[in-house]
Amino acid sequence: MMKQFTIPNIYRSDFISKIKQERKAADKLKKDFTPTLLDLGNLHIYLARHFGFCYGVENAIEIAFNTIAENEGKNIYLLSEMIHNPQVNADLLARGVRFLQDTYGKQLIPFETLQADDVVIIPAFGTTLTIEAMLREKGIAIEKYNTTCPFVEKVWNRSEQIAQKGYSIVIHGKPKHEETRATFSHAAANTPAVVVNDMHETILLAKYITGEKAPADFYSEFAGRYSEGFDITKDLQRIGVVNQTTQLATDTQAISDYLRNIIMQHYQLTDATIGERFADTRDTLCYATNDNQSAVVGMLETPADIALVIGGKNSSNSSHLVELCEAKLPTYFIDAADKLINENTIEHCNWRTKEVSYIDNYLPQAIPARILITSGASCPDAIVEQVIQKLAGFYGVSELSV
Repeated sequence: MMKQFTIPNIYRSDFISKIKQERKAADKLKKDFTPTLLDLGNLHIYLARHFGFCYGVENAIEIAFNTIAENEGKNIYLLSEMIHNPQVNADLLARGVRFLQDTYGKQLIPFETLQADDVVIIPAFGTTLTIEAMLREKGIAIEKYNTTCPFVEKVWNRSEQIAQKGYSIVIHGKPKHEETRATFSHAAANTPAVVVNDMHETILLAKYITGEKAPADFYSEFAGRYSEGFDITKDLQRIGVVNQTTQLATDTQAISDYLRNIIMQHYQLTDATIGERFADTRDTLCYATNDNQSAVVGMLETPADIALVIGGKNSSNSSHLVELCEAKLPTYFIDAADKLINENTIEHCNWRTKEVSYIDNYLPQAIPARILITSGASCPDAIVEQVIQKLAGFYGVSELSV
C-alpha cells in the first residue's frame, strides 16, 4: 500500500478524484488502459486512465509545504524548481520561498550568501553530490528537507550496485535536466559514466564499443557528457543502462536493447553469458512514467479529433506524452485553462523548442467533438478540472458530473 500524502486542497479536485477512485476500484491490477468517457452532449472528453501527480511529486509537495509551515521567519530556499509546474512553483514563491538556481543550473542567488540556519529544500529531481557536500559544509541540514523522488533514488542505488560489480553506467537522459545531472553525479562517484540523449547518440556510442570510430573522437563528440578520467578504450566493455525517470520508457528500453545486442555480437556472447558484460536494469524504470505513457497509448486507440496534454513546458514527462499523441492526431500542449484563450484560439507550447504560438480554429468542427486529455506527473488535478470546465463552457455545459 502506497503512502497517502497531505497536499494543499488548491491542487485537488473532487471531480477528478471521484473518476480516479472509480477507475481504481474497477481495475485494481491496472490492466485496463482505455480512457474514461465524459459525455457532455456535443462534447465527448476522453480522460487517460492514468494522469497527474505521482508519488514523488506528492511527496515533494507535502515536504515543501510542511517545511514552510514549520520554519516561519527563516530564509527558505529551493535549489531549483521543485517540480516542473508553473503554478506550484509560483505558489511556493508567493509563500516566501526563493530559488537558488534556475532549472538549468544557472545561479540566481549565490551559494556564498547561505547561512547555517537557512533552510534549503532539495527538489524532487535530486541534486549533485558536489552541491550536497557544499550545503553540509555550511552546516545546513539537508536530510529533513530533501524531497528527492524515491524512484530517482532507486536509479542511484541500482547504479551503485552495478558499479560495485565493475560495470560502467550509460545514462539515458537530457544532459541539461536537473535529474540527469544529479544521476550522473551519483553514478560517476562510483564508476565511469556517460550520458546519451537519444538513440542517435546511442548508435554513435556503440561505434566506440565495436571500434568503428577512432577513440580520440569520443572526447569531442561527447564533450561534457562523460565522467572525469573516462577511458573510451576500456570503460564501455562492461555496462549497464539507467535512465532519467521521465524519459519515454520505450526509448530507454530500445537504447538498452540496442547496446545489449551490440555487446552480444561484438563479444560473441549468448543470452546465458551476456551478464558478463551487460547488467539488467529494467527494474529502474519509474512506475508512474510507465503508467502514464501506457495510458496514453491506450487512450490513442479511441477515435478522436484532437488531444490536449496539460503540463509545465519544462516538464520532461509531459513533453513525452505530447510526443506520443502528436504521432497520431493534432495535439496541443498547455499548462493551464487560461491557455484556452476562447473557442477560436489556443496558446500552444512546442514541446521540442518550448516556443509558444497562438493557433486558431483548434476545436473540432465535428459534433460531438471528441477530445483526448491527459496531464503530466507534476500537473495538479485541479488544473485538469479547470481545463475541462472551460472546454465544457464552450459547448454550453455549465456543470460537470461523473
